[in-house]
Amino acid sequence: MSTVYGNTTGIKKALLQSIQRLYRRKIPLNQLITHELARQLTSLSYQLQRQLGLIATRDGVITHVIIGDTKGLYIPSLEDYRIGRSALRGLRYIHTHLYEEPFNKDDFTDLSLLRFDMMAAITIKEGLPHKIHLAYLMPSDSVKRQNVMTDDFYRFHIDYNDFVTELEASIGRSILLDSKENTERAILIVADVKSRYELDDSLSELEELSKSADIEVIDTVVQRLKEINPKYLLGEGKLSEIIINAMQKSATILIFHQELTPSQNKAITDKTELKVIDRSQLILDIFARRAHSRDGKVQVELAQLKYMLPRLSGKGTAMSRLMGGIGGRGPGETKLEIDRRSIREKITRLENELKHLTSARQQRKKRRTSEGIPIVSIIGYTNAGKSTLLNALTDSNVFVEDKMFATLDTSSRRLRFPRHREAIITDTVGFIRDLPKPLKSAFKATLEELDDAHLLMHLVDLSNPQYEQHILSVENIMKDLHLDKKPSLLVFNKQDKVQESDINYALNRYKGICISAKNKETLLPLLKEIEYMLWQEGIALLKNKAKLK
Repeated sequence: MSTVYGNTTGIKKALLQSIQRLYRRKIPLNQLITHELARQLTSLSYQLQRQLGLIATRDGVITHVIIGDTKGLYIPSLEDYRIGRSALRGLRYIHTHLYEEPFNKDDFTDLSLLRFDMMAAITIKEGLPHKIHLAYLMPSDSVKRQNVMTDDFYRFHIDYNDFVTELEASIGRSILLDSKENTERAILIVADVKSRYELDDSLSELEELSKSADIEVIDTVVQRLKEINPKYLLGEGKLSEIIINAMQKSATILIFHQELTPSQNKAITDKTELKVIDRSQLILDIFARRAHSRDGKVQVELAQLKYMLPRLSGKGTAMSRLMGGIGGRGPGETKLEIDRRSIREKITRLENELKHLTSARQQRKKRRTSEGIPIVSIIGYTNAGKSTLLNALTDSNVFVEDKMFATLDTSSRRLRFPRHREAIITDTVGFIRDLPKPLKSAFKATLEELDDAHLLMHLVDLSNPQYEQHILSVENIMKDLHLDKKPSLLVFNKQDKVQESDINYALNRYKGICISAKNKETLLPLLKEIEYMLWQEGIALLKNKAKLK
């Protein structure tokens, strides 16, 4: 016999067998439930003095029979019945209510989270069906999330198959109108104990990162917490509210700014079939998109696997969501069945390959250094305009895009000066605050380029309201890398987008130069300053002498 779900302790064998026999019933396509099956359901529920429920497919096959208590039922996992393109699961949920009560909050939560085609509650009077309450989800363009109807059970009639077909088509049309083809639809979540100002700043950053990953942001949630919830990050009630909202708006992914622990990730994905990722994984996904060289691809894949390893879980659904689409680019593995040993073996192989790539890169650097050509590295917060500046200075065509982390692989070009002088100028991946450790290794090649540089050109987007915080973030990263003692030049970019007073403030507060990378006429003072620092101040000469010793 099929499994009866719920607490069966203390139920007489004969009654339990009668409940099991519900699985033998099949509902006609055009009916929600037959009168005979409803009478059997209410009679058994009345004898139990507990709620009794069943779940059935659109073909009328009963898949689950569930025993609850006097107030409700616990619905088991439905992961074998995936939500379709219309955002409905293809299942109906019918259960009894003992005391003529209508739907409660838990019922509506089940409907929204589990995406039933329809939910019905049949009230009982002297062991027989009395009234029927119906609820179903509405299209996302509707004012109401659910529609509810109540009727006398024996007067009620609906052509179930036609109704669900039309409902599904209506929901599908609303999704098509709301969404862009093949685009992830995200709700961004920022929840922390930080100040409101910091939370808003974090949200702005997360929106920019989402833009870089070509994600459509359909809603945002910002919540200042008194304390971090160790299980769900934020309160369970708030999380359920977010998930219901996400389902109503046809979201496909939840993105958290706060880095989720492996246990938090599992707890959240246990509550929803939506993809769930955090800021770290979003950045890794962007890195996977932007890496073009073998060196860059290996480093990103290595970082992704190291991120993945502690997040493998027995349940399986969490990693399967992590591995599909956003948050799943790079490693190429698409099944949860990858065990820890195989991942560790792949990490070892990639680390060995990276050593060979690093050795080859160092040989190239050695040849370049032996030529005695000074190196200038452009550093700065992500999306500051570094690639645009490199192109303007060297008349090259390095990929440029107005997105965070548009550049990942290091690009090097020669920059020529008067008197037959030249320098090598390199464009690097943009920095970002609170960079997780796995991500630092993902662009180790860039950091090695910085170690060989004679001059660091720190480019700042003056038009960004947070530019002073960005300066501090980059300086802190340089300290962490023990590069803060290197000669550096602060350059404020995008002066064409700010007021004269903003330029004066920046130059008075910081010693630097203002330019617009898109206007070559503004670059002459910068070139003169680079030339002065490399040759008049003797940076390159001193560096070469030190190497000769």
